[in-house]
Amino acid sequence: MPKLTKRTADSAKAREKDYFIWDNELPGLGLRVYTSGKRSYVIHYRFAGRSRRFTIGLHGFWTPELARQEARVLLGKIAGGEDPSEQRQLNHQAITTKELCGLYLEDLNAGLIMGKGGRPKKPTTVLSEIGRIHRHIIPLVGTRRVKDLTKADISKVLKDVIAGKTNCSFKTGKLRGKTIVRGGMGAASRTVGLLSGILTYAVEAGIIEANPAHGVRRPKDNVRTRRLSDAEYRTLGSILQAASKNDKYRMTVDIIRQLALTGCRRSEMVALRWEDVDVESSCLRLADSKEGASVRPIGLSVMEYLEERRSKVSKTYVFPGGGEDNPFGSFPNHWEKSFQSTALADVTPHVLRHSFASLANDLGFTETTIAALIGHSRGTVTSKYIHTLDAALIMAADTISGYIEGLLDGVEFKQTSYALDRGARKATLARFLKKMSSSPDDGLIADEDLAA
Repeated sequence: MPKLTKRTADSAKAREKDYFIWDNELPGLGLRVYTSGKRSYVIHYRFAGRSRRFTIGLHGFWTPELARQEARVLLGKIAGGEDPSEQRQLNHQAITTKELCGLYLEDLNAGLIMGKGGRPKKPTTVLSEIGRIHRHIIPLVGTRRVKDLTKADISKVLKDVIAGKTNCSFKTGKLRGKTIVRGGMGAASRTVGLLSGILTYAVEAGIIEANPAHGVRRPKDNVRTRRLSDAEYRTLGSILQAASKNDKYRMTVDIIRQLALTGCRRSEMVALRWEDVDVESSCLRLADSKEGASVRPIGLSVMEYLEERRSKVSKTYVFPGGGEDNPFGSFPNHWEKSFQSTALADVTPHVLRHSFASLANDLGFTETTIAALIGHSRGTVTSKYIHTLDAALIMAADTISGYIEGLLDGVEFKQTSYALDRGARKATLARFLKKMSSSPDDGLIADEDLAA
């Protein structure tokens, strides 16, 4: 057996059958010459009592010296109990990121992927995740095997989305419908967060042992700080008053006003049902908010508006759409048209929610109280256990909504913090105690004196 050299490999001629030229320097290493003239470097070995053959690669791409070095590595692994042929087979069977995403989406659509509070993810979240998977993750790493993904690969996904490498636009199923996919910091952070969740799903399924996305530093998602000033609230009031003159926008104006007075999320107000409204307890009992079941105290002005509207609307939804029994669907379009070319063109429904919370802080209410009022995860009140709300929460809702309503109506308040002076507290306490100690039939207390 000659030593395998480049000259030996180059001069090997094809025969009627495949044959081998074995190396005399490294036992087990050989050159396989095919009938087609193709030549490949192979190793021949025994593993678990069986003879096996493993192809290193084609001559031309591999030289005899490189093949010899690779053969030594492989034979060392074999001596350590690892079978390269079996490992290659497993590699061929390893699923790609695209296939993993398919498995994840099947469970996601079946409600088996849990979100906040151990609840199935909401339809809007499902749609967002489907979009990120098909528009960012699959185009960037869909063909990569999951087991081969590294932290560096995840970091590259992050940078590519920030750089806009996945930017595109495509038609949707709607008439003249079009979706524009953009990159940026926020999209990149949320995409990598989703990819990390999918890889955690792979770990739990036994597909990989560790999540390569762990430890990847993501840019902080946009922290929205935009809030309305008192002057901007008055501007908002003027915009709404002008829009209300058009019957087409009247319901949108009502929704915007109630968003401003309650701090509710857009989806919560647009899809509000009459069964969610508890006028007697002055609250909204939302069965399925972003944080799950949630109770929201509402101010007197909101409560009175809902009472009046209830006498006019008999459908399921407080703000019904044009169909038989569905919520109002034109809000996004009407919002855009109402605010375009105005001083508040940059305002979104979330700005109203943020402004409500910020103004509540200005008036002196605590973070815990504010969280309960707007249904934040840090202070959500659950309707399952609470039937009578704390009077302090109702008072806070009355104060904040009353203040905002005044601003919308053009009032300029001279005092920007809630009055807790001793005289006011004593007068309020005296009225309360007098009311509680008197019989309704005594006739000693005038109605106006009972208003705290």
